[in-house]
Amino acid sequence: AKLDIAESRLPQDGRMKLALGERQIDFRVSTVPVVFGERVVLRILDKKNIHLGLDAIGLEKELLEKLKTLLTKTQGILLVTGPTGSGKTTTLYSALKELDSSQINIMTIEDPVEYKLPHMAQIGVNSKIHLTFSTGLRHILRQDPDVIMVGEIRDKETAEIAIQASLTGHLVLSTLHTNDALSAPTRLIDMGIEPFLISSSLIGVLAQRLVRVICHSCKERYSPSDEECKDLGLEGDRPSLYRARGCPQCFELGYKGRMGIYELLVMTPSMRSVYHEEQDPVKRAAFAKNQGFISLREQGIRLVLNGITTVEEIVRVTGKGAV
Repeated sequence: AKLDIAESRLPQDGRMKLALGERQIDFRVSTVPVVFGERVVLRILDKKNIHLGLDAIGLEKELLEKLKTLLTKTQGILLVTGPTGSGKTTTLYSALKELDSSQINIMTIEDPVEYKLPHMAQIGVNSKIHLTFSTGLRHILRQDPDVIMVGEIRDKETAEIAIQASLTGHLVLSTLHTNDALSAPTRLIDMGIEPFLISSSLIGVLAQRLVRVICHSCKERYSPSDEECKDLGLEGDRPSLYRARGCPQCFELGYKGRMGIYELLVMTPSMRSVYHEEQDPVKRAAFAKNQGFISLREQGIRLVLNGITTVEEIVRVTGKGAV
């Protein structure tokens, strides 16, 4: 993983590959010093099991069409938000794959480059030689790009350059760490970006989470408890839901595989006005809902009612509280 084996006092990050026949498996290695030694975490990326493309990541039809429409725009910034490990990078690559890379100039700055895509110029961040997101992004703008993908907006400087690029004839795709789509503009303001720049440049925000799918081999029907009905916001007759007992097929976990749940905030002119004039997040959310916005929680509830995942999974990734 190219770590310094003689250094155990500092956190380190590395990467290594394992060849299993024709399969190439990537490992991200993170170490931190703790009281009794070093703590090591491995993140495993099996590219053979990941299928890129917006049609392959589980987007609902209406949301898929809206997202594809946003990708036809020639300028503006589209953000993908969610916690670490929620599939943001896969979604960004899927969005890039949707574009005709043989006809337009697509450039990326990533940390690290996870997938090599044809007809795209991909740059990997290297902090040892001071090649950061902001530095790389500045030089990308001199390469006459049509579409720019920034792996992550981590600081004010990167955010400012990305937004300026999106205002000068470039479509910019990037990720941001926020809990949901509605809070992304507020997060940019907290980073020091002027509100008028956000309302002028932001075209949409896609928030996502990954939920585990119920194992089909040990799936069983049951009647939900009062607390589960409350979590789902259900009133009146109780529907039958599904859970899994655990079996050898799923290693007794009750789940097999994962899928994404998504929410998409499209920054229409009316939505921009609300964000510019209204500071109350509750009122912003109410307006978005009136415009057809479907939250992560609501999409998750649909999956529960369709027997795809469980109440516990939706509560785990979206939290408890009102729907």
